[in-house]
Amino acid sequence: MSSDGNGNASSTREQILDAARECFAVAGYSGTSLNDIAAEVGIRRPSLLHHFASKDALYQEVFEQLLSDWFFRLADSIASPAKGLAKVEQVLDAGFGFFADNPAYVTLMRREAIDGGSHLGIDLAGVLRPMFDEAVLYFEREMAAGVFRTQDAAQLLLTGYGALLSYFSDAPFLEGLLDESPLAEAALARRRDHIIEFFHSALDPTP
Repeated sequence: MSSDGNGNASSTREQILDAARECFAVAGYSGTSLNDIAAEVGIRRPSLLHHFASKDALYQEVFEQLLSDWFFRLADSIASPAKGLAKVEQVLDAGFGFFADNPAYVTLMRREAIDGGSHLGIDLAGVLRPMFDEAVLYFEREMAAGVFRTQDAAQLLLTGYGALLSYFSDAPFLEGLLDESPLAEAALARRRDHIIEFFHSALDPTP
């Protein structure tokens, strides 16, 4: 049985969620069975069904945990009193750090974006839309005040979304291009610095 950060044995429910996250990320919703997940944990299917009534219920909880962890990680940086480029860097750093710590989450998010959230029973874009709209308004407000160079704020955010998520979701492919693991510490540091430099160049109002 695995242990949590305090050295305590994690619960069977937690182990199921951990295994399900990895299985769904690797094989997708359709390519993963409850038997696969149960085998990964080392239990039988009936034991898994004691904790989760169906694959749909398990998948939804995995995804709700993903979104909850994501919102929690960003909350401090968004609420930070930092201004201008320093605040943008804090938010980017928090997002990049979350994806680096949870690459399986990135793959799940990309799969659901491609499938249109069809396995969740929720409107994924609708869940994330308020955060996106708030970010657009923030950039537009700061651009109007002269803090940032004027850009299409929505397009800038979409570029950032792609730059962050595709790096992690496409890591196996990128490894063949880079001749090193994109998830290695040095590679992650270079990617993080490049993304932040890109946003600095895009937003710095000075000539």
